[in-house]
Amino acid sequence: MLDAPALPRLTAIVTPHGGPCALFRENSWYSRLMNVSWGLLYFVGQIVWVVGISVYIMFERRSPTSTLAWIAFLAALPWLGIPIYLLVGPRQLKRKKLRLKLARKRITSLLGKWEKSRADMLCLSGQLMRAGAQLSWLPPEPGEQVRLFLDGDACYDALIAAIGSARHHVHLEYYIFRDDATGTRIIDALIERAQAGVEVRLLVDAVGERLGWRTRRRMREAGVDVRIFNGVRPFRLWRRLMNFRTHRKIAVVDGVTGFTGGMNVTDDHSERARGKAAWRDTHVSFVGPAVHGLQATFLENWVFTTEDDLGCQKAERFAAFFPPSGSGNPSDDVSFGSDNGHVDAASDQVVQILASGPDEATYAVESFYFTAITSAQQRVWLSTPYFVPGEAVLAAIASAAHRGVDVRLLVPRRTDSRLVDAASSTFRDELLDAGAQIYFYEPAMMHAKTAVIDDGLAIVGTANLDNRSFRLNFEVVAAFYNSPCVAALARAFEADLAHATRQKRRESRAPFLRRLAASAARLLAPQL
Repeated sequence: MLDAPALPRLTAIVTPHGGPCALFRENSWYSRLMNVSWGLLYFVGQIVWVVGISVYIMFERRSPTSTLAWIAFLAALPWLGIPIYLLVGPRQLKRKKLRLKLARKRITSLLGKWEKSRADMLCLSGQLMRAGAQLSWLPPEPGEQVRLFLDGDACYDALIAAIGSARHHVHLEYYIFRDDATGTRIIDALIERAQAGVEVRLLVDAVGERLGWRTRRRMREAGVDVRIFNGVRPFRLWRRLMNFRTHRKIAVVDGVTGFTGGMNVTDDHSERARGKAAWRDTHVSFVGPAVHGLQATFLENWVFTTEDDLGCQKAERFAAFFPPSGSGNPSDDVSFGSDNGHVDAASDQVVQILASGPDEATYAVESFYFTAITSAQQRVWLSTPYFVPGEAVLAAIASAAHRGVDVRLLVPRRTDSRLVDAASSTFRDELLDAGAQIYFYEPAMMHAKTAVIDDGLAIVGTANLDNRSFRLNFEVVAAFYNSPCVAALARAFEADLAHATRQKRRESRAPFLRRLAASAARLLAPQL
């Protein structure tokens, strides 16, 4: 018979920690085997995860620094890294099956004409035009009645007048479209044309769309086809970090008149609405065959969004969207609003539309800027609101300054993003050391995205000098070769310098905390 002191010992052996098998689990070879097995399984799982994510990231062919950074981040912190990567990381946007069928396969007759146009133009062109033709599938074509708009009100007046002249269709694609005072004027013009039987289509980015449900219902009831580009926007607070946005600003009327540039549809660009706080921006309009490039660029994203090719495989529909040269010239019966605020460059010119997006293997706009800057002999005058360049473009600008080229960069004193301002400041010292001149536009936000290269090239478009525009968004620019537009844009640039202050102090001399914050912001440069 067990004595009293022995009972607790027996109880502890039979049922330690509340279970009869606990002693066996804790002190036997089985316990040690299980610990080793789970450890081995975890180790193998980590190896498989790191190898798998490394292969996936490497196939995206980023820069070596970016590739190693993403691999290290995802390997070390997978639970945190995966959501962040899904939000800002993927580089390849999988297009639907109809992508480019309209613009590059089904429009065979237009492509035939474009091939002839490309051949004719390239016979008389220089290296830049050849580079543009190789980088973009859209060839250079003649543009007529080119006008540069230097303030929003003049541009919106011209756009509304052009919409009012529409007989067949109006196509608009914008990053930001608001139903404020400016947007309402344009919406009213669209509704009026839709009710008159004109086909009206509006494509707005999911992040930049600011239309109330009553406005959307009013437009759709009138016959305006309103579509949202690329998905729902559950992370509106993260809109500056969301990828694959259409940052394009395109308006095409009857396939004959086209608009593009930096201006969204918002009161931000209107002096009538904002007074002296209105943003300084540059937009361009032209008529003629060069509008075909804007039309094809719009239709590409329309097909992606709606899977509707608008019946362009039919000859009559195709001809309506891409009228032959000289048909429907609006100059006979359309007034483009007030003459205040725009610079005329009215003679015929050679225009090339370059479109780029994250689904392309070649970043056409970035490559074209790089080629143009590295080929400059006399001047490189750049204006951009957001200057967060990649290594290649930054090196190209600095190299041009080292070669004695007159390099001038015009940026706003402050943008609408402190994070971008901080990151941008870290790139400027290198340009100053190379001999470039940097100017801060003082009166208001400078939002123009332009370039003047020597006397032979002017660029007006939607792309900022940053990685987001060059690689993560859908952008479009218009390049004007050896034309009056180059001189007109140069005069506009010089006029802006009269309202700007030249930077003389190096950012490296700023207070420590400011430099620390700027250096931290620079880490996000690939996403800004």
